[in-house]
Amino acid sequence: MDIGDYLSQLLVWVEHNIGIPIPDWIEQGLREIDFDLIYWLIRLFAPIIVTFLLPFVLLIFVYGSILFLHIYKRRHKLVDAYSKGFWDGARTTLGTFWDGHGKIWHGFEIVGLDKIPREGAALLVYYHGALPVDFYYIIAKSILHTGRRMHLVGDKFLFNVPGFKLLLQVFKVTPGSVEEISQLLRAGKLVAVAPGGVREALFSNSNYELIWGRRCGFAKSAIAAQVPIIPLFTQNLREAFRTVEYGQGYLRDLYERTRLPLVPIYGGFPVKLRTFVGDPILYDPNITPEDLAKKTQHAIEDLIKKHQRIPGNIFWALLDRLSPKLS
Repeated sequence: MDIGDYLSQLLVWVEHNIGIPIPDWIEQGLREIDFDLIYWLIRLFAPIIVTFLLPFVLLIFVYGSILFLHIYKRRHKLVDAYSKGFWDGARTTLGTFWDGHGKIWHGFEIVGLDKIPREGAALLVYYHGALPVDFYYIIAKSILHTGRRMHLVGDKFLFNVPGFKLLLQVFKVTPGSVEEISQLLRAGKLVAVAPGGVREALFSNSNYELIWGRRCGFAKSAIAAQVPIIPLFTQNLREAFRTVEYGQGYLRDLYERTRLPLVPIYGGFPVKLRTFVGDPILYDPNITPEDLAKKTQHAIEDLIKKHQRIPGNIFWALLDRLSPKLS
């Protein structure tokens, strides 16, 4: 019995046992539908559909983290409500979850973690993937292995996403004006920023082009606070999640007009992710913000050139999980 016959019998049962009259056009329509073709099309397009669903799975994990924070907040509303480390337990728990996710799904590791200072200020500058999943893992490792919390600079639209307020608050995400970043650095904090921001996330591609324009605000902050800049790059980041390149000219024009990130993202592929921490760019009182921004950009481009296969390839990035020598 095929599915068409099954549905026809089901309608007959409904009509005779429940008393709901079934119009003749419904029965006629069922007889004319080619369910074998539909089943074949579903099997054909299932892998494509799944690649667009996986980013939503990651979003579910993010909202799961937010739900945990709300539960944690209620649980400790009175107990140690004014203690200094009120959120430390929550950060450690979520750090453990995301660190485990990175190890299992991407075999994530950091090369050069010792270059990130355990004390004192530094400005971490990184390449922005379609989804910055690598930095979820970097934050987790920083919390678990160095005990340091990072302050992150996030795009303004994040602060308008429903439910994100508590998550951004707990993990110290800020829109990040030049003066605000400078104050954090002067206070000895670690601050992380991706100068390319959402524009780089949506419109860079498997060639790993940096899209910074003339942005040098981060360099102004580093010079004002007299702190080093530490460049970072994550190998295969664009093979984990990608943006749809079809129609990007129109979508970029729409983004520039509205600042709405409407480019579809697909992926979630379990490729090898490996973050490389570059050598610190030390404070130089004689350098201009523009030159420091260019120097930082060149440092990240050197990391890309040294550690990334160009153009990126999902198949080879998957094989990197089996043999690091293939990288």
